Amino acid sequence: MTDFKSILEDINQQISNTEDKGNVADYIPELRNVNKNAFGIYLNVLNNKNFGIGDYQTKFSAQSITKALTLALAISKNPEDVWKRVDVEPSGNPFNFLSLLEVENGIPRNPFINSGAIVIADILVSELEHPKEDFLAFVRQLSNDNSIDYDIKVANSEKETGFKNYAIANLLKSFGNLKNDVDTVLDFYFMQCSLAMTCEQLTNAFYLFANHGKCLQNKLHITPSQTKRINAIMLTCGFYDEAGEFAFEVGLPGKSGVGGGIVAVLPNQFVISVWSPGLNKKGNSKLGMEALEIFTSKTELSIF
Repeated sequence: MTDFKSILEDINQQISNTEDKGNVADYIPELRNVNKNAFGIYLNVLNNKNFGIGDYQTKFSAQSITKALTLALAISKNPEDVWKRVDVEPSGNPFNFLSLLEVENGIPRNPFINSGAIVIADILVSELEHPKEDFLAFVRQLSNDNSIDYDIKVANSEKETGFKNYAIANLLKSFGNLKNDVDTVLDFYFMQCSLAMTCEQLTNAFYLFANHGKCLQNKLHITPSQTKRINAIMLTCGFYDEAGEFAFEVGLPGKSGVGGGIVAVLPNQFVISVWSPGLNKKGNSKLGMEALEIFTSKTELSIF
């Protein structure tokens, strides 16, 4: 039987000795002061045990990791609208790229680049009676944890500096792919990205992606077919223009965020989250990616 605890301890030791830890996302003012030396990892092995090492219970800004959760909620509410308005192809470009959106007539390449996630936010604003409260309740239910909350300072910081997102939303609006008011949609989008969660909470929230759409409480939120599709998009698009590298090195569906978090899943087997705030040049956690590469190499567990 795989000794997961020893493997995680080895990873923690190896990562702590790494000098180049990347750079924090200083373009969001509230994220500038995060401790670059922080590192946490949490593993949930389905029907077995959980293992946490390091700062796995420290809250950090989930950022784009939440895009997988808003996608799941939108698909549960209105799947037809989702796939009419958002494509499923890798972009090969940075997450906030605009020109591709114009070339492709306002249809975002996938739901994880900012333009796609803003369309998903627009769908939820239309479908939910109280979008911010309802999305938070959804994440709390998935994680079985009512302590999860938004970080209002981070949300306001993004609202004050998110000029490219305003440009993206207005471009979507010009093509008719944004049904609600730009400010209303972005108010929800910035709040969504500001969710503060720990590695343990993120792992628990993503449990449904490894369990055919059923959360920790065994409640079905999305169908097995929908779960398969989201996992496929996480594999091909979850890391923006570094998705191929993550698939090549790690071999798991996953989602990253500029807060330094990464969540990855192996269906039917485990969910793992890692947090290291220093980012590489592509905007993904530098040591988080290295940690997960070590993990799948040592365990020989991946989808390939």
